[in-house]
Amino acid sequence: MLRRALPSVLLIILSFACAADGAALLKGQVFDAETGKALAHRIYIQGEDSKWHFPKSASPDGSAIAYRKQRGNRGSIEMHTTLSAHPFNVELPPGQYTITVERGKEYFPVTKKVTIGNEPASLEVKLNRWIDMARLGWYSGDTHVHRTLAELPNVQLAEHLNVSFPLLYWVTKGFQPPGTGDKTTGEKIQPRLISIDDTHVIYPLNTEYEIFTVDGRQHTLGAFFVLNHKSVFQEGTPPVSSIAAKSKLQGGLLELDKHNWPWSMMLVPVMGVDLFELSNNHVWRTEFGFTRFGEPPPEFMNVETDAQGFTERGWIEYGFQNYYTLLNCGFRLRPTAGTASGVHPVPLGFGRVYVKLEGGFDYDSWIQGLDAGRSFVTTGPMLFVKVDNVGPGHVFHQTGGIKTYSISGTAQSIHPLGAVEILANGRLAKTVEVRNKKLSSGAYSCKIDESIDVAASSWIAVRCFEQRPDGRCRFAHTGPFHVEVEGRPLVPRKAEIDFLVERMQTQIKRNEGILGEESLDEYRKALTVYEKIARSAK
Repeated sequence: MLRRALPSVLLIILSFACAADGAALLKGQVFDAETGKALAHRIYIQGEDSKWHFPKSASPDGSAIAYRKQRGNRGSIEMHTTLSAHPFNVELPPGQYTITVERGKEYFPVTKKVTIGNEPASLEVKLNRWIDMARLGWYSGDTHVHRTLAELPNVQLAEHLNVSFPLLYWVTKGFQPPGTGDKTTGEKIQPRLISIDDTHVIYPLNTEYEIFTVDGRQHTLGAFFVLNHKSVFQEGTPPVSSIAAKSKLQGGLLELDKHNWPWSMMLVPVMGVDLFELSNNHVWRTEFGFTRFGEPPPEFMNVETDAQGFTERGWIEYGFQNYYTLLNCGFRLRPTAGTASGVHPVPLGFGRVYVKLEGGFDYDSWIQGLDAGRSFVTTGPMLFVKVDNVGPGHVFHQTGGIKTYSISGTAQSIHPLGAVEILANGRLAKTVEVRNKKLSSGAYSCKIDESIDVAASSWIAVRCFEQRPDGRCRFAHTGPFHVEVEGRPLVPRKAEIDFLVERMQTQIKRNEGILGEESLDEYRKALTVYEKIARSAK
């Protein structure tokens, strides 16, 4: 149990150091408020003139990685520095600055206004930890990473992210092998785990196929990832079937990336996709930017939009609804989260997946837990849920009749919880009465103690949302629990499977005359699968 946190502390202390003419040298360091241990962290420094400033490490053993990303002309801006657990320096002209310090998801952020004069100053920040996930047996990962191997040790420690999967083999042209891909790093990557320390690791051999051109012609297909494979793939795409087969042989995991690329719904039945990004690389700390992207949602999903297109909540809900549709059609994809940090204006691990492990951290156990769905995805809250006293990913076998399942746990967050919802087959089965209890750590907790009756094969999941003063959508979502009832199979709703059938029909027509017959046959195969499922829909 964490002890009661003191208020976040940021001290400005006069010191003596030299800086460039017209600027004062600010020296600083960040500590854990309880233990006094120096912490790696992410820091934002912005002047009243809106200019951003990027500190450097003051230690020969330290490191600092400046990150500068902006999306278009919108306010989607990410300007920060990740710093190792050492002192840092930054030269600042006199004036007022807003300084924000964060460290992953398990610490309260600190934001303060600081006035810098003509004299040197020192900054000491004490971060209060509100939850210790490793102590509870949960370890985090980001499965869509575009940071370099040189950067990742610094950035993972600053974000307290346990596992990363940099997509160092990356191709955007149809038929081109990833080994010579136009976005490939050029490094010869070995399928060997890179250990930063005992609980922070990098698995470096991962591949992204993100196809925008076919035979030199602009024709977007979309993206998928192969994670945790053991050799460099020599196959280009399309078609995709041989890549899927090779991934399975090598113990790889296939990740869908975004659900509404043109080819996404073909990939699921044809490749046997493993992972679905419930938090994808369009979900940012900064302002939501991709208001118009990809294939439009069907009407039955009731996705929120405004004059610009998707709202942030609408985009997230679109992903949820597409995931639920696939689950209802029998595709048991496991949830994950990826940021594409390195490309987009988002910190590494802003959306992350936590995997439950027994007996401490081990990479092989972590990847097995991810594949088994023993997980939850979050952009802020923590969600600890059991059904009949077992965790997410479990499959219950029911002989018949009606059985009552107990759903218990807690949702916790640095902000009050706004909603906690229990889903059965994608529909709201129970709304938990939210009673935000203030914990000694300063965070909020909502108890979950509900039950639902199951008479036919089903899946159950829990999701929650923060109640934030800025109105942003921050959520957590468990992996599904599956219930198999003898003689009562899970069947999709007619609107759901009609959407998948129509999507395949549209894509077959779109790709005729552009893709070869072997590739078109994969779309036809997906259509056949969906049409078969449609015969049992209700």
